[in-house]
Amino acid sequence: MTFPAFLFGSLIALLFGAFFHLWKGGGFGKVILYLILSLFGFWVGHFVFELLGWNFLRAGPINIGSAIIGMLIFLLAGYWLSLVKVEN
Repeated sequence: MTFPAFLFGSLIALLFGAFFHLWKGGGFGKVILYLILSLFGFWVGHFVFELLGWNFLRAGPINIGSAIIGMLIFLLAGYWLSLVKVEN
């Protein structure tokens, strides 16, 4: 994978994380959480589908479709887990 492809994929992931934060809201900590989860989920989704040999909406060396699916799974799971309230 080339460096421009890595930057392009990371930009897509960060945009999705920012839009997710605009949709769900939260403070500064939530923004950081969503951006990290979107980056991690994007690249995990890409590499899992790459290892399986599946192609879904490929843009150059990046499996955009599978990366977006992985990213959405990570974002939704992270949002759901962040709703947990700890009682004393």
